[in-house]
Amino acid sequence: MKTYIKLLAVSSLFVLGACSNDFLDTEPSTTKVEENFYKTPTDAYQGLIAIYDILQREAYGGPLLISEQASDDCFGGYGVADAQADIEWDRFLYVTNKDMNADVWKNSYLGIYRANILLENLNKVNWGADTALKTRYEAEARFLRAHFHFQAAKFFGDIIPLDHTITSSEFQLPRQSAEVTYALIANDLKFAADNLNNDNYSQKGNANYGRITKWAAEAYLARTFLFYTDYYKKADLAGVVTRAQATTYINDVVSNSGHGLVADFANLWLAASFENFAGEDNTEMVWAVRFNGSGKGDWNLNEGNRFQVNIAPRGGSIGRYATGWGGATVNPKLYNAYEAGDTRRDATIINYAGEGLNFNAEAREQRQYTGYSWKKYCPITNAAGTAIVEVNGGNFQIDNYQDYAIIRYADVLLMAAELNLGTNGALAQADLDRVRDRAFKSTTHRVTVSKTAIMDERRLELALEGQRYFDLIRQGMDVTKSAIDNTAGGSEFAVTFRTETLGWLPLPQSQIILSNGTITQNPGW
Repeated sequence: MKTYIKLLAVSSLFVLGACSNDFLDTEPSTTKVEENFYKTPTDAYQGLIAIYDILQREAYGGPLLISEQASDDCFGGYGVADAQADIEWDRFLYVTNKDMNADVWKNSYLGIYRANILLENLNKVNWGADTALKTRYEAEARFLRAHFHFQAAKFFGDIIPLDHTITSSEFQLPRQSAEVTYALIANDLKFAADNLNNDNYSQKGNANYGRITKWAAEAYLARTFLFYTDYYKKADLAGVVTRAQATTYINDVVSNSGHGLVADFANLWLAASFENFAGEDNTEMVWAVRFNGSGKGDWNLNEGNRFQVNIAPRGGSIGRYATGWGGATVNPKLYNAYEAGDTRRDATIINYAGEGLNFNAEAREQRQYTGYSWKKYCPITNAAGTAIVEVNGGNFQIDNYQDYAIIRYADVLLMAAELNLGTNGALAQADLDRVRDRAFKSTTHRVTVSKTAIMDERRLELALEGQRYFDLIRQGMDVTKSAIDNTAGGSEFAVTFRTETLGWLPLPQSQIILSNGTITQNPGW
């Protein structure tokens, strides 16, 4: 840990990546240091932007792609000649010298570090009479600190929770129990939920779209509650939030947030709707990571959405779908899990044959070709077949611009249905019905609410959004193995989930080496 934490400590807080998209528009400063910086609310605002900036680093090897490859919904994919680093998550194999998961660990702790820097300096700022602004910045920073902790904890299990910037005597801190980490997460999210006002930024042109809101904090509390209590078989969230409280929070989002469902599921996704795209700042987006293409090929910036190129069709654009690397090919089991009439299937997944597209997998050197790939988040071309990102002057690898939806209102409804089970069955049923009614554009496909029905619905509604793997492991290793193990399609698609891992992914080997024995590898790896 020593060398790694030192690297974090000397990372300039103010190398901001020139984030744009309204509230992220700010000029980077590389000449100021912590000791002489935090004096004005503007200084604090720049510190807050520095935390948000880390969200945009969902790039190659990031949590979305890794978790989808590890789930039952995707295989490894990519090209036949590509290095094997991306297929091991599909097959639950680990290659030590790849330092796999390094970015997940690094970016989580960089976000935590930046949040702690701001939180420790808020009292140095001259806020004048605007103490409410100080509280708002604290709430946003604590939410983001909770997010980065949760991102690491749901990947690695026991981690090193940090509620302060560490001193030299703490360079080799050990991992803590889940209860310690989740207590910090819960307290941070509770503070955000209880101290942010009722603003809803998901309206067209709202300059604050993408910032943390009370509604995002309440929904995130529900998400962490469900994961923690399910996986660890606990009654409450680390002694901080009870089930009744979590239910009250999520019901508040359902009833009072002003968020709602976009009428047509397909209109949430650019590649599915084209001209009818609802826009990224639509009412369903409770919280999304914002991206844009203004970097124009500058690899030193992290403004563009870099995971989009990974899942786009390999070997050149095809139809309206722009080119990419063909990663995380979609498992036919996911495509076939949708019932007839479910509009989500064709809005979520590209079916090459079904759409009349001749995808020559051999010529395109596509590994693990299934006939299906991601439509959600797939970049698109213009009528002439040129990727839109390139028409706008960007690089197709790093300048795609679609936002990453972390919490949609549909997810809120499904979490509310789950939390209301056993106490308010009618409300749970109504929440589930709203999601299915939108999917089928009718009321004739309703099912009786239950834990199983909700988990099945989460798979279909939130497919390829980074939730499936964690929904599986919170249900237990037997459920996870039953879903993920695969023998169909021959040896190229053979997958065996190893229950001895307990669902946790391996720690980066570099961190184990740097810890000098303080950290040991997760079980099964």
